[in-house]
Amino acid sequence: MADVHVHSREVTMAAKRLLLERGVSVEDIAKIVYELQIPYKADLKFEECIRSVERVLLKREIQHAILVGVELDKLAEQKKLSEPLQSIVESDEGLFGVDETIAFGAVLGYGSIAVTTFGHLDKNKIGVIHELDKKREGVVHTFLDDIVASIAASAASRLAHRLRDEEESLTEREKDIQEEEELIG
Repeated sequence: MADVHVHSREVTMAAKRLLLERGVSVEDIAKIVYELQIPYKADLKFEECIRSVERVLLKREIQHAILVGVELDKLAEQKKLSEPLQSIVESDEGLFGVDETIAFGAVLGYGSIAVTTFGHLDKNKIGVIHELDKKREGVVHTFLDDIVASIAASAASRLAHRLRDEEESLTEREKDIQEEEELIG
């Protein structure tokens, strides 16, 4: 088989398109980020939250989690998974942790703040995560609710680190270097 290379722009566009197709916008995720970060930065602007979500969506681990998770949710809706996996995913079985494992793996690139925030969001299901977690006939979001929590947790952690950068008066060049490093992986 030939060595196939899918361009990162194509993967980015596919991941963003899948989120929108499943009813999740960047703004929906940014609302969660805003709620998480406003206690720590009183002058936080919603646009900063949107930018942070958009930056997180550029990471390959996040994109791959979206592609895999949404595909499995869609296959479960179409009843195309083998049993017993079909029933487990379709019902969002309580002891099935693969959905959290994929989302958790994606959040690791943003450090301990992201990890603990992911746990908080997984437990408390705020904003669009709560809506995705609701059981509706014919709709499966077993993976997506956790992936959205991962994106929001990562974006909130990213903002927390940017706040520290501002407090430490990093130069624009130092901030740019950190942004470039953040996208690795």
